[in-house]
Formats: sequence, C-alpha cells, structure tokens
Amino acid sequence: MLQQTGVNRAMPKWSVFINEFPTALDCSQAPLGDVLRLWQGLGYPRRAKNLQAAAKVVVEQHDGVVPNTLEELLALPGIGPYTARAVLAFAFEVDAAVVDTNIARVLARFHGRTLKARDAQMLADDWVPQGEAWLWNQALMDLGATICRPQPACDECPLQEDCSWRGQGVDPSVGSAGVSVAQAKFAGSDRQARGRLIKALGEMPVSLVAIAEVMDRPFDVAQRLVNNLLDEGLIVREGDELRLP
Repeated sequence: MLQQTGVNRAMPKWSVFINEFPTALDCSQAPLGDVLRLWQGLGYPRRAKNLQAAAKVVVEQHDGVVPNTLEELLALPGIGPYTARAVLAFAFEVDAAVVDTNIARVLARFHGRTLKARDAQMLADDWVPQGEAWLWNQALMDLGATICRPQPACDECPLQEDCSWRGQGVDPSVGSAGVSVAQAKFAGSDRQARGRLIKALGEMPVSLVAIAEVMDRPFDVAQRLVNNLLDEGLIVREGDELRLP
C-alpha cells in the first residue's frame, strides 16, 4: 500500500484490509473484485491484483507463511528490491538494507555522486550495522524525510561534517537511482479516469455506452483505457457491460 502512496492515506485502508483479509489464504480466496473494492482510494489498482497474486503464491508454495529470504520474496508478484528488503528488515529483522527515495537521496549526497541502482544498494548494504537493521533503516528514512529533503536543512544534519555535498554545487541526488521525481498531475490524468471507472464498477456494472460519461473522457480515450484495464485483468466484459472480476 505504501508503494507511491503516503502513510496517511494507507493506514485507514490497511486496518480495513487486514480486518477483511487477516491471512494470505483469506486474500487468495476472495474474488479480485472484492480486493479492488477495498483498495479503492489508494490508486494504482494493479498493486491490489499483484497483492492477491502474491498471496496465492504464498499459500500454494509456502504453506501460507510469507517467506523470509530475498530470493523467495523477489519471486512474489509485485515485489521488487525495495519491498523485499523492507519485509526482511522490518518484519523479520534481518540485516538487510532498504533503499527508498529518502535513503537513496542521503546516499548520493553523502558520497557526492550520482548513483546507479547497484551502487546505491551496495553502499546501503555496507552501512547496515550488524543486528541493527530494523532501527538503522528507519533512522535513515527519517533523516531523508525530515532533514535531507529535496530542499535540505544541511545545518541540522548529523552527517554534515562527513557529507561530500553539504548543499554546495550540483545536487548529486538528482538523477540518482531510486530518487523519485514529482509525479505527473493526477487531475485530468488517465489514472484519474481509470479510477473513476473502477470506483463505479465497485457499485454496479457499467454499460459500454456509458464509459465516456463515467470516466469523463472522450469516447475514444475511454475506450482505450477500458481496453487497457481489460488486458490487465482489472475489469471484465460480459456482453455490453463491464464489471469487476
């Protein structure tokens, strides 16, 4: 839920979701439409589909228990290097280094150079103190979120004396792997139109002739977005109507 979504938006949904699907088995057995309905408001519904697909793998291949190795976590649908290591560090307290956008920014600035993904991960791995990954990763995340921000407060930074950048010259974090850039405007976007349709389908089926009105887009644009959603398996078509799976 926290992939590209803020904590304040995710927390209420997390509570509802866990109450409805307390185990991987519960999530794996639910209709995808039910998962999408609960996900409503978080955006990026493909993540909900991946989450259920991951739950099915956990049930079928790991007896319903989330695996605790990097290789097995990376094999789950929708799980990339960041999420896999976050699960290892925060759920299992394994000595794994997490590289989110805040930590990636700290790494690039501290070392004074633009980093590729592999370089950033290797540097983060080298920094993790043995047995302290759970606290260490959170401390670095907080440093990047509160002090080493896109507009940094270098005079407040505990790493200032050893930092290679210290706010002078070209910011090495710009263009570094893992450092996010501003998202495209949501209002008027395809994401907004897709979300409108999925929200409507959470209530009842939608006729194909109504998609332009529901999505608030020209018919050709709405039809393209509907075709994409059908290809992704996020909606299904029955005759002249669309519904959730």
